Amino acid sequence: MTDIHSQEALSKWVREQFQRANKHLAEKGILFESVKAEDSRYLAPHVAVWKIKANDKKSYWVISGDVPADATLAESAANAREAIKRFSYLWQMQSENIRQSGTTDNTQLEFAKLLEEKANMLYQVSDDETLWQDQP
Repeated sequence: MTDIHSQEALSKWVREQFQRANKHLAEKGILFESVKAEDSRYLAPHVAVWKIKANDKKSYWVISGDVPADATLAESAANAREAIKRFSYLWQMQSENIRQSGTTDNTQLEFAKLLEEKANMLYQVSDDETLWQDQP
């Protein structure tokens, strides 16, 4: 995990997370058109949530940071805080689905554990009122 001690370090972290979010979208075949900066949030060095409008005219919430990069349609959450809570819920469900599948693949089981840990961290972030005082 990166320590953010200066504006320069913060700017670098934000750029890296934006590039990671864009890469994730591109891997899913979604091409970025613009970012709604006023709706996006970053809580360095833990998580960044971007509201991105794609070339397909759909909007997405994209998450990166000390978490797996992921995306969901923007209509699933009204703001960044709700988007973080949504990713938490989705990852809890995905983790449980992997465990319930009966897989013995250690890679999948480790991924399920990671998703559960990060889902719990995201829920705590979404539940921390001090992080969201300036959000409507």
